Amino acid sequence: MFQNYQFTAAERFLRYVQIDTQSDPASQQHPTTEKQKDLSRLLAEELLEMGIADAHMDDFGYVYATIPSNSNKNVPVLCFCAHVDTAPDASGNGVRPILHKNYDGSDIVLPDDPSQILKSQDFPYLDRLIGHDIITASGKTLLGSDDKAGVAEIMDAAHFLVAHPEIKHGTIRLLFTPDEEVGKGTDKVDMKKLAADFGYTLDGGEAGSLEDETFSADGVTVTINGVITHPGYAKGKMINAMKIAGEILNALPMELSPETTEGKEGFIHPVRLEGIAEKTTIVFIIRDFDTKGLKEKEDLLQEIVKKVLSGYPTAGFDFKVQEQYRNMKEVLDQHPQVVNYAKQAIERSGLKLKMESIRGGTDGSRLSFMGLPCPNLFAGEQAIHSKLEFISVQDMNKAVETIVHLSCIWEENS
Repeated sequence: MFQNYQFTAAERFLRYVQIDTQSDPASQQHPTTEKQKDLSRLLAEELLEMGIADAHMDDFGYVYATIPSNSNKNVPVLCFCAHVDTAPDASGNGVRPILHKNYDGSDIVLPDDPSQILKSQDFPYLDRLIGHDIITASGKTLLGSDDKAGVAEIMDAAHFLVAHPEIKHGTIRLLFTPDEEVGKGTDKVDMKKLAADFGYTLDGGEAGSLEDETFSADGVTVTINGVITHPGYAKGKMINAMKIAGEILNALPMELSPETTEGKEGFIHPVRLEGIAEKTTIVFIIRDFDTKGLKEKEDLLQEIVKKVLSGYPTAGFDFKVQEQYRNMKEVLDQHPQVVNYAKQAIERSGLKLKMESIRGGTDGSRLSFMGLPCPNLFAGEQAIHSKLEFISVQDMNKAVETIVHLSCIWEENS
């Protein structure tokens, strides 16, 4: 099927990563940064050039497009989804991608900051990539494979399907979202416009991996109200909210932190602290694979806050819980064919299947509970959110193959 096909995923990726699309967790706008639309606008234009007539970007920076069915069967409508934004964890401005052809297994020193060195002892997956062509950034920024790799792979798969009408498939929707990295990737999705039955995000790691389970997630905001007075006359009167915040953080159980947990273990994680002596806010993220475990951790956190505040009777606090996303496995287990067909597609692509649970979330977590069962397929991303981020061109091409095979499998089984 792909013998004479010239894959375009890497070429697209090298262009896309040079467009700064970082999202902003502090922004209340949609999208949180206007610059995300720069890539979304380009994607819509490229899809139109392919001949996908309805491709467009909406006011919120979402890109929608449809590859019409060429089958005479009644095939469920599939959606392939990836996000255009990159994480705020490292700079995404001025990304200079570098292609390292025919990787030989030696250390890769990134030229713009020689202290940034890719070593197989730190990233064992590199040993599997000997002979591959590897893309990195230059050492000063992240690369942006999370999730511009997924974007490029979906774009290439669309290009392949449009160019090969003999490949039978049902209706396929393409969706590119902003703001996934700040937890708002599905906030403005128009599900009626999308009109898909099942979906797949392309936002995973090593080739062959398939993720059907995520954390369930809540956010907690603790606001501490101190007592302020002139510091020169504060004895017996002032209650410094910042110092109370410090005591709360110091009282958190280390065994429930991201630094000490792995596998299916959840955590309580402070992610932002801001304020003054009078009023200080701590923002936490709470994670657990069992949704019931969120409440247990939130109750524990609230008890810690109450205990600390009990020593300051004239101070007060507010404790606010906000749902973020839920473990998509709760939905996917009701539609086993969605995962089973993905397994078959990965194996058809000549890869060894690796089932994984995500210690995080994807747009698919939220989409699954919005009526679109949506596991996560590999995109090849490695060392994400860091200056050492890297990806294999061959892994990206395998992701393209998997998308196409998956589209065919749904048609064959309808």
